[in-house]
Amino acid sequence: MTEGTTKGTNRRTVLRAGAGVLAAGALGAPMVHAQGAAGNLRFAFWDHWVPGANDALKQLGTRWAERNRVNLTLDFINTTGNQLQLTIAAQAQSRSGHDGISLLPWDPGTYADQLEPCDDVMGRLIGKFGAVNPVAEFLGKRQGAWRGVPATAGTQNKPACARFDLLQEHAGLDIRAMWPARNERGPGADQWTWDTFLRAAEACHRAGFPFGLPMGQFTDAVDWVGALFTSYGARITDERGNPTIRGNQELRTAIDFAVRISRFLPNDVWAWDDASNNRALISGRSALIFNPPSAWAVAKRDAPQVAEKCWTIPMPAGPRGRFIAYLPYVTGIWAFGRNKAAAKSFLEFISERENADFTTTFSQGYDIPPFLSMSDFGVWANEGPPQGSVYNYPLRPHHNANYSIAYSPAPPELAQQMYIQALNTKVVARVAQGGENIETALGWLEREINNMRRGG
Repeated sequence: MTEGTTKGTNRRTVLRAGAGVLAAGALGAPMVHAQGAAGNLRFAFWDHWVPGANDALKQLGTRWAERNRVNLTLDFINTTGNQLQLTIAAQAQSRSGHDGISLLPWDPGTYADQLEPCDDVMGRLIGKFGAVNPVAEFLGKRQGAWRGVPATAGTQNKPACARFDLLQEHAGLDIRAMWPARNERGPGADQWTWDTFLRAAEACHRAGFPFGLPMGQFTDAVDWVGALFTSYGARITDERGNPTIRGNQELRTAIDFAVRISRFLPNDVWAWDDASNNRALISGRSALIFNPPSAWAVAKRDAPQVAEKCWTIPMPAGPRGRFIAYLPYVTGIWAFGRNKAAAKSFLEFISERENADFTTTFSQGYDIPPFLSMSDFGVWANEGPPQGSVYNYPLRPHHNANYSIAYSPAPPELAQQMYIQALNTKVVARVAQGGENIETALGWLEREINNMRRGG
């Protein structure tokens, strides 16, 4: 993933040092329309990794604002260095800032008391487009109400983006035949398991093209390890947040497997951030990463000889099934916002099917709509090169897979702490890097969870 700027404005400064509130400068050019008969409206959205993808929301915003005579400002804030997370926390604390803001997966639960319920908007959208992705509903519907509108822009799956030529040459896997660009499995798809994955990782490492899997404390690492754990049935808490460490053989097996994988990764993956795996693929040094199509989209521009050899396939299956790492955004409306009616209207507008399709197309297929009925957009079949490269990026019925969110089913307040602290990758690191045995590492994990529950 890569950081960008909008119209020359640097996005690195989000908060004034020590201020605890949003810095005065907007992180994108404001869009002012008509005479403002319906007032002013300010939204902060996640700053997209795919070059030019923010333009979809800008164009939709222009269209909606002119129609509704609203002065609309859209700002875009990067998650690099937790800029967006800090902005959300600062605005919640100061009860000032934007009218609405992009929320990360566990934020709707964490800030539920400060978010305007959106049951009216979601009722109309569900009536039109059917069921919402169950993980998006689990995260967005807290304390009996929708605490925002599940977003298309930014919501991502993290399947495997792989070099089909390198996997064929060095691991003997024809992934395009296994997972063709059509609604069916190919020969060998049933053998796409974590055991097969481990053998392929070893072969590609031996050939000098190791898989680029981060093992640090950023979202890409937490998400793929979370999906691995889920595929082994390895939960670390129950629904109430009680640790489920003792006697948990599934968790021990999953940690052991992650340690084994780590031996065939670059030595510095423990320090990688969310851009490192992208750079590994784009540079031609890596045979596979777990990521949405942002790395491939940048490679089309900067390294076309790499992009034309990329193919997206589902994550491997484990003993408990196949799970796809999923990172949804929800756009929330602050309860202290000054123009909540206009904010709801805008979110409903950008969620309409044709506008979700528009947004996904602008992102070159990166964005995943929250409504299950919208998994048939043409962009995933048509984008290339090679054409069909991202066909298997959205979850499809023939994948026999489910969405995964790390640390489910923990309560949101606890899950968010575990997510930020990256407990799943840290416990693996204690064994793989620190030399601890699994029992010692699990003892540490249980203490960390209990400290978080006590507010420590």
